[in-house]
Amino acid sequence: MTKLKLDRPKADSTAFSLEGRFLGFASAPDDSKPKYLRLSTATGEHQIKLAKELRPLLYDSLVPGAWVEVSGFQKLDSKQGILKLKANQVVSKSAKASPRSSLPAIKPACILICQKSDCCKRGSRQVAEALETELRDRGLQDQVTVKATGCMKRCKEGANLVMPDKTRYSRVRPEKASALLDKLHQS
Repeated sequence: MTKLKLDRPKADSTAFSLEGRFLGFASAPDDSKPKYLRLSTATGEHQIKLAKELRPLLYDSLVPGAWVEVSGFQKLDSKQGILKLKANQVVSKSAKASPRSSLPAIKPACILICQKSDCCKRGSRQVAEALETELRDRGLQDQVTVKATGCMKRCKEGANLVMPDKTRYSRVRPEKASALLDKLHQS
């Protein structure tokens, strides 16, 4: 969680606090360095000026899509008639906030199925489709993938597949997809 707090209110300003998705950084039209944080909230998109001390810390730690809470001070610009927001605190509420501290994505388990000619003649494409359908029905499509491979050297015993626990199966038929996934779930 990224958190930095700086307190410097101006005499004619009031406090604000917003929560939303970080969209990215922006710079003033006449400046190349980003000074603003773009935030999408339920009330719309906001551009919030960052305190100088916050800028270098946030450039390295925030990624677009992160959920953040921004607080600071707001002031009405009477000349332009717009409300100006200046952040003195940004708190990341998202696990995606810091690429350095985020955990690597969990790699899904993989079922390997031969897709060479002999296995295809013996129904390996239909087995792969049945496995994918069964995974989708069970809500496991993000946890287990079905991947086509080359020859597994048991051509006459197709369709051949290897489960994530390295167990090999031969002569697999589409109607056995459910039973295979039951075995996967038990291990």
